[in-house]
This record gives sequence, structure tokens and C-alpha cells, in this order.
Amino acid sequence: MENQPKLNSSKEVIAYLAERFPHCFSAEGEARPLKIGIFQDLVERVEGDMNLSKTQLRSALRLYTSSWRYLYGIKPGATRVDLDGNPCGELDEQHVSHARQQLEEAKARVQAQRAEQQAKKREAAAAAGQEEAPRRERKPRPTVRRKEEGDRKPRAAKPAAKAPRAPREERLTPVSDLSALSVGQALKVKAGNNAMDATVLEITKDGVRVQLTSGMSMIVRAEHLVF
Repeated sequence: MENQPKLNSSKEVIAYLAERFPHCFSAEGEARPLKIGIFQDLVERVEGDMNLSKTQLRSALRLYTSSWRYLYGIKPGATRVDLDGNPCGELDEQHVSHARQQLEEAKARVQAQRAEQQAKKREAAAAAGQEEAPRRERKPRPTVRRKEEGDRKPRAAKPAAKAPRAPREERLTPVSDLSALSVGQALKVKAGNNAMDATVLEITKDGVRVQLTSGMSMIVRAEHLVF
């Protein structure tokens, strides 16, 4: 027995039990309900086999009987079996109800974990600047406002409203040549009527990746960059 290989995990123990007692345990598919008190039967039958301890057998049984496929097998009319597959009585209603409750709770935990993972992915995408795309749809708005201002030019009362915008256009120079930019260069990103300070991080074929003073980074096309 000293030369026998040692089973290191509960899954390995379950695989061994399915091979040793195929009419009782199964390694895949729906599992059959086990005889009440089968742990003691196991201790007596496999004592010394594969260097198995009582602790390993107890942990393997706990994993086996809490699995979804075992809980699915706990249903009305099902019969418990001993190590040799002999019937040992039908399940009572209390055991069936308890198994259904355990199964629903297990499913709820899995759904909660999936929802948490999806939430983390959305947060990571937002941090990477991938949620900036919807804001770019607002680019046409400055053009619409200029047209409205053009319609108001003939009115005598409106020239004063146009005066403040002329200096802004004179102070901001559009970037016409991306090759003239360099990493680390300071510039501004136009967003509507505002211009946000930014620093060049990378120049790509799709535009320029910049970092705003808020710490957020994004890729901006040349027509939205000014000095």
C-alpha cells in the first residue's frame, strides 16, 4: 500500500469511486441518490485503498452531493442506492424539497457572479475611454449653431453676441498636419464650444491619442485638435 499513488483532490477521489463503485457513483451525467449513511460503508470498503483518509472521503462526498448533477437526481420517485447499486428506499419529500432549494440557491449565486463580472467589464471599458464614442456624435452641433448665427446676422441687435466668438477662433489654430505633432506636446481638444487642455500620448493612423487634465485618455481626429 505504501507504493500506491496518492489522490490529491476531491475530484480525483470521485473519479476513483466512480471506477471502483460504478453502480453507485458516476463521473459524469445525472447522479443517483446515495444511501443514507454511505460514508461509513465507504470507510469500511476502501480503508487503506489509494492511501485515502476519512477526511478525503468526507470532502469528496460533500463535493459530490452538492454538485448540480447530483441535486438534479434528487427528485420524486428516485431510489437511493448503496455501493453496489442495490436500492435502499425512495426519497422522501423533505429531501427532494431541500435539494431543489440548494439547486436554486446555487443558480442564483452563479447569476450574481456573472452580473458582477459584466459590471466590472463595463467599468474597465469606461476607464479605457471606450465609452467616449457617444460623445463624438455631438460634433455636428457647432456647425448647426454657426448656421443659426448666420441667419441672425441681418438683425441689428445681434452683432454684439457674435463679437466674443471671433477672438476665440483667432486664438485657436486647427491642427492641419499630424506629422507636426510630437509625443508630450500640449494642445487642446474641441468639444462643442469648449476646448479642453490635453497632452499628446501617441500618434496613430486613426488620429491622436491624448490625455485630458482629468486623466482620461482618448483617440481624437485631427479636425478636433487646436493649438
